[in-house]
Amino acid sequence: MPISFSMIVLSSQLVIAVADQVPNFDIAKSCKLDVAATTGLTDNQPVKSCMNDEQKAQQQLASQWSTFPAANKAQCGSMEAIGDTPSYVSLLTCLQMDQIAK
Repeated sequence: MPISFSMIVLSSQLVIAVADQVPNFDIAKSCKLDVAATTGLTDNQPVKSCMNDEQKAQQQLASQWSTFPAANKAQCGSMEAIGDTPSYVSLLTCLQMDQIAK
């Protein structure tokens, strides 16, 4: 089924619109899954530490979001959308590495 030019334009605008705000991740779920996968434990301390790191990264992203190029936000954001454990720490790292690479 061929894709029309108007569909491409419309979908590209949706990606840009999404990239204008810091994405909303379920960090509690992500931290629980990450801790369980790496330690095999259900101890709450590593989860709390993970949540703390994620909240700090989310705050930093919120304050710096407008400084990152839209293309980088879309690229890094789409990478975080893969899998069940999106991370603000990982998203921030991706965006910062893109800045350093330039």
